[in-house]
Amino acid sequence: MYEIALDETARLRPLEPWRAEEFLAHIERGREFIGQFIPFGSTATDVDSARAALQRYADMRAADTGALHGIWVDDTLVGGVLTLNVDAERGNAEVGCWLEPSATGRGLVTRAMLPMIDWLFDGRGMHRVEWIAASGNVPSLNVARRLGFTREGVRREAAPWRGVRHDLEFWSLLAREWPSARAALLAR
Repeated sequence: MYEIALDETARLRPLEPWRAEEFLAHIERGREFIGQFIPFGSTATDVDSARAALQRYADMRAADTGALHGIWVDDTLVGGVLTLNVDAERGNAEVGCWLEPSATGRGLVTRAMLPMIDWLFDGRGMHRVEWIAASGNVPSLNVARRLGFTREGVRREAAPWRGVRHDLEFWSLLAREWPSARAALLAR
């Protein structure tokens, strides 16, 4: 297994099905917060369903269409980053993230996205990486902005969730833009 140090106490690791109990405990701690704008983890209500949610991403990784990585702080799972809709033939991929409340405001997602985006562009040869988030999910949109993504537009009321139809913002980052965006981020 591999892990990537994000800071002195935070680590990025694959989030695999055998971690279902840990994943469920994490989702329970952050369910309301995480679920404000995204359904991620909403089906994980017991160990079996948590394992099934993680298995879905393990299957995506095996099919080369996505991957799921957790963020641990002091060996406690507090969030993660993911790739999905990876289309190697077209050179496009999407990234996403989530955190429980205790982990917000530390720059963890921004730091976790650096190796993920590096891997997509340099390791996988992607041309375009997309970030899609509800307009009300300001922390997520701020991460996209910090990483150098460009806002392309809004799909109005495109995402029904919890009885509300949310606007979705679409952001993108191109391979040729990443070196300077990455350098600007690291220079902060």
